[in-house]
Amino acid sequence: MEIITGSERRRRWRLEDKLRIVAELEQPGASFVEVARRYDLSRGLLWNWRRRVREGTLRAEPAPMFLPVRVASEPVSGEPSERAGPPACRADATTADGGIEVTLTDGTAIRIGRDVSLVLLRRVMTVLRG
Repeated sequence: MEIITGSERRRRWRLEDKLRIVAELEQPGASFVEVARRYDLSRGLLWNWRRRVREGTLRAEPAPMFLPVRVASEPVSGEPSERAGPPACRADATTADGGIEVTLTDGTAIRIGRDVSLVLLRRVMTVLRG
C-alpha cells in the first residue's frame, strides 16, 4: 500500500513504468482488472496509457543520434557536393519560413514546414529509418 502525504494527491508515473505496465496488459490472458489492482490504478488510466502507446504518443525515446546535414541557401541540384557528407541522407534549408528538405539516397525528397509537430516528424523519420 502506498501512502500519499502532503497536498499532492496524484502519483507521478515514470515513462518506463507506464510502458512496463502496458506491456503486461498485452500478455495473453492479462486482465485490466487484475493489472489495475496490482498497481492500484484505475482501469480508465490503463485504457488511456494503452491507447497512447498504440497511437505512438507514449513510447520510449530512441537514443539521440546525429545525421550529416548541409545547409544551403538554394535547393540542391542533382549533383552531390563534396561537403554534403555521407550519402545516407541530406537535409537542406530550402524555404525562407524555416522549413527544411530531407533528401534520401534514392532521391526521395521530403519537405517539412515549421508548423509540423515534433510527434509527426518523429513518426515519419522512424518509418524512413526502418
